[in-house]
Amino acid sequence: MSIRNLLPGRIGFGTAPLGNMFRAIPDEEAAATVQAAWDQGIRYFDTAPLYGAGLAEIRLGDVLADKPRDAYVLSSKVGRVILDEVEDPAARQLGEKGALFEHGRPNKIVHDYTADATMRSVEDSLKRLRTDRLDIVYVHDIAQDFYGDDWVAKYEEARTGAFRVLTRLRDEGVIKAWGIGVNKVEPLEMTLDLDEPRPDAFLLAGRYTLLDHARALQRLLPTAAEQGVDIVVGGPYSSGILAGGSHFEYGDAPAHIVDKVGRIKGLTQEHGIGIKSAALQFVLAHPAVAAAIPGATRPSRIAEDLGALTEDVPYAFWKSLRDQKIIAHDAPVPVKDAS
Repeated sequence: MSIRNLLPGRIGFGTAPLGNMFRAIPDEEAAATVQAAWDQGIRYFDTAPLYGAGLAEIRLGDVLADKPRDAYVLSSKVGRVILDEVEDPAARQLGEKGALFEHGRPNKIVHDYTADATMRSVEDSLKRLRTDRLDIVYVHDIAQDFYGDDWVAKYEEARTGAFRVLTRLRDEGVIKAWGIGVNKVEPLEMTLDLDEPRPDAFLLAGRYTLLDHARALQRLLPTAAEQGVDIVVGGPYSSGILAGGSHFEYGDAPAHIVDKVGRIKGLTQEHGIGIKSAALQFVLAHPAVAAAIPGATRPSRIAEDLGALTEDVPYAFWKSLRDQKIIAHDAPVPVKDAS
């Protein structure tokens, strides 16, 4: 099914930061941020066991527990099982992501995409989220950035395990849709080439943004649109660098990215618009993209995101980005030339 019929709007709430991704966030601040999203009308929430070893799910569940379950859409992920035993969060093997979530819970994370682990992961997520069901389940991070040269083997483990379990759960009506959530294009292109199983959606983080979109434009997005597989864009602000932060790809931004962001900021100032507006409206302009899910750790960020969605961005701004080769010539933009 198309998740466009399931999602309540074009913007959702990504909870990776609530797992203490870059800093230790007080529980009260995390709760206030989720509540602010709810109060301002956001009804799609995405989370994952990986985010703080279950911390983001727990925090999200604490706030949503008293909300009507039919009033919102909830997605989580499989591929990681969280144990009761503990480990050093800073010493975890997370591929290129290093010590991501080192401020999260110390519970041991096991990477497992088999059928049994998939069922356990779903059941554990339901407990942490204090709910009776998930609407969408994504298979998480079966890609090079986490598994290096072993990523194809991990993908195959998921294809014969998680993919089949989630297809069955969808067919039985236990979940409404399933997909794959990654930071790389290749696993999604590989999946589109399969005869079966057929996912409903892809959650693609960081690979369709103002800063990085050329590869996704070539084949992934056109083929996904052709096959009716909806794209949800995660990380539309590229880990924060496009929203006034200093992180890119979950780490400190390199000099060439800082320079590129500086050029974009210069153009936003010239045209009197916010850089968040440019970042968010750009990703949503592609016809394959069903929604974007920026993350937040402060209540004030929610209003910023919603304002960015509706700010009037002139065509001249998008033309400037194209002229300066900041965005690809064939990247869709929200408005056409009125002249």
